Amino acid sequence: MPEPARRILVVEDDRDIAHLLTLHLGDLGYRVDVAGDGARGLARARAGRYDLVILDLMLPQLDGLELCRRLRAEDAATLVLMLTARTAELDRVLGLELGADDYLTKPFSIPELLARVKALFRRAAASRTAGDDRPEVLRFHTLHIDRSTRTVERDGEAVELTAREFDLLYHFARHPGRVFTRAQLLDQVWGLGHDSYEHTVNSHINRLRSKVEPDPANPRYVLTVRGVGYKFAAPGDPARE
Repeated sequence: MPEPARRILVVEDDRDIAHLLTLHLGDLGYRVDVAGDGARGLARARAGRYDLVILDLMLPQLDGLELCRRLRAEDAATLVLMLTARTAELDRVLGLELGADDYLTKPFSIPELLARVKALFRRAAASRTAGDDRPEVLRFHTLHIDRSTRTVERDGEAVELTAREFDLLYHFARHPGRVFTRAQLLDQVWGLGHDSYEHTVNSHINRLRSKVEPDPANPRYVLTVRGVGYKFAAPGDPARE
């Protein structure tokens, strides 16, 4: 039995762009819905099961950054591709930190957008396939990380993490003692290379430490390797004692 067509929600107030995306994505076999403002986009995203949301940041009613934040608070699985103005670097950084999977700057070419969409779906499929041989639960001292439920506990208490913070913590915890550069983390956790946005990693690390470390100023788990990047403390590491 063939797989059902992937569903995409386009949240874009420019009717010409929305129409163009609908035509070209439809030609690839995707089912496409359109919302012309952020409030309608959020309502549609909540009511339907979408594989991808293509989201303009400059929206009436509810801006794209707030829409992305709310989507990620409620749904960790749906992919988000942001459309941003070429000069809006801060918005791109904030969007990635809020959990967007990729961004594309306006004006963009249709072939490039279609290539990004295909790449996001390929990576998502590869991640699900690779997930079969990953451990469901990782335990380090009083920190418990459950991949199946995407939950984290510290000292028996639930720790509320964003989707990206969980992915980052799980990636670290799967490789204790291994050092990752910021560029490697962007590629392996965010899924795509984001040149010039390595400080996004820093802010995620700081927020992650504030939630999972008993003493964020003196971390036990997520350690800085000066001049290189970060690592998750390995057994026997002084920081783990």
